[in-house]
Amino acid sequence: MATGSEKPRQVAILVLEEDAENATAVRQLLDSEGWRVHIVTDTNLLLNELRNGEWALVVANVAVTGTDSAAFITLQELASVPAEEGGRIRVLYIVPEMADVKYVQLLEQARLPYVARPINFHDLIQRVSDLLFEVHAIAAPLRQVSREFGVVRKKKLEASRTNKSMFASRDSYSYSEEEVAEYERQEASLGKRHKPRTNLGDPNG
Repeated sequence: MATGSEKPRQVAILVLEEDAENATAVRQLLDSEGWRVHIVTDTNLLLNELRNGEWALVVANVAVTGTDSAAFITLQELASVPAEEGGRIRVLYIVPEMADVKYVQLLEQARLPYVARPINFHDLIQRVSDLLFEVHAIAAPLRQVSREFGVVRKKKLEASRTNKSMFASRDSYSYSEEEVAEYERQEASLGKRHKPRTNLGDPNG
């Protein structure tokens, strides 16, 4: 169990994704928060890591696990254990764009959290941090500690500068020039009053 003194980079996240470009995009986004990310490309490797590693979260492409495989059942069982009863792993599924609607229906029936492509970077980071907080892997969810405008947008901007085809080689997944300019204007106006991420007492945060 994490304590308030532990740093986010001690958190280990396992990503199941067979598409190299999508896997890299997820890694870059999660790496930007200092979390340790490991990628596996098939369910056999996933199950092996679950047996041998200490993971706080699994981010899995549901098209890779399917909904009736041993991997899906194992993840569902792990994710269903409450933290107060010793649960230590949470699962977040990614539903591919244009995927069969049955995936969403089954994930909702199983009460498993998911995000659908095209992915909103900000929403993904917040969902991940909420799940990590649920199993006490981080001291507070990012929606609480990242209040100042631009904290998550800056992460996304830096990632888009190194990989402009985040998640699916489509322009809609990266920032437009207008969005970048607006971010830089806001960042400049906030620069002198930027507070540490752990400062939760600022009423203007």
